[in-house]
Amino acid sequence: MKELKAYVAQKNKWNAIFGGAPLELTSAKDRVEIASSIDADLSPENLSCDGELAASQVRARYRTLTQCAEQLLKLDPTVKIYEFG
Repeated sequence: MKELKAYVAQKNKWNAIFGGAPLELTSAKDRVEIASSIDADLSPENLSCDGELAASQVRARYRTLTQCAEQLLKLDPTVKIYEFG
């Protein structure tokens, strides 16, 4: 759950900068939004920063994001993450 909490904390920092509401893992609505965000981050274009990242960086990002996806699905099996497995 450590990776998922860190992911949400990072998203909340960006939300604070841009005036968005903080996301909470306890909220079903927020879990859907988090799943959507993970899904978007797992898309090939976003994962590799349009091909700008080194393969090792892409693998590290993929590993972290798939851990987040697994943890979120364990917490709420009803969310959909299409780019994940």
